[in-house]
Amino acid sequence: MAQHNELGKKGEQLAVNFLLEKQYDIIERNYRFDKAEVDIIAQKNDTLAIIEVKTRTSIDFGNPQDFVNPKKIKRLVKAVDEYITVNNLNVEVRFDIIAIVKEDKNFKIEHLKNAFYHF
Repeated sequence: MAQHNELGKKGEQLAVNFLLEKQYDIIERNYRFDKAEVDIIAQKNDTLAIIEVKTRTSIDFGNPQDFVNPKKIKRLVKAVDEYITVNNLNVEVRFDIIAIVKEDKNFKIEHLKNAFYHF
């Protein structure tokens, strides 16, 4: 497996662990619809949190969250709309980014709630 794929998988597992510590229920991982993949669908209380995980080895080329572009957002929104419709859900939906940066042997995790409102 390519090194960046391994880093991505590690980042997603770190994000899941982080969310579990914050009392989220993990509903789905790697949900696919059309050309989109939703990394994590989690729920806390009456809110469905759609989580895009971005993991980087450094911030030399920008923060991890800077790599979520409008095209990606559009695909995620379409996929989540389908998920909500198929599962007949009536919940608040929030789009978050968990940005992870490897620092030496540790990882810095930042949870950006309602992240897509910044675009």
